[in-house]
Amino acid sequence: MVDHGQVVNSASRSEWIVPFTGLQPGQFRKLVRLVAHRGGDTITDGRPGRQWRLDLADRVLLVATY
Repeated sequence: MVDHGQVVNSASRSEWIVPFTGLQPGQFRKLVRLVAHRGGDTITDGRPGRQWRLDLADRVLLVATY
């Protein structure tokens, strides 16, 4: 992920996981594995609209935050 001097919320930074999701990092990793197992990487493939450019962990963080 490119950082142009902005704060970037990313699942690779575990300090962002708890305040934004309420999940401990281990719980969050388990959630990401579950989403991947259930086809999280393929859900947007073949559908019209913007294709995701974030990795799966960042997408899960984004959805869990909202």
